[in-house]
Amino acid sequence: MWIMIANIGWIVSAALILWMLYDWFRTDTTYSEETLTSSREGEIEAVQEQHRV
Repeated sequence: MWIMIANIGWIVSAALILWMLYDWFRTDTTYSEETLTSSREGEIEAVQEQHRV
């Protein structure tokens, strides 16, 4: 029983690591370095939510 729980824990850990690497790659390719290092809060959302009247 404990061995199975430990193995499930390792599988969950590996899945989280893969998800973080995927998200890191996706974020890095989607946004420029200037946008990612800006200190202005909400700049990414402001770029995505450009409203036209």
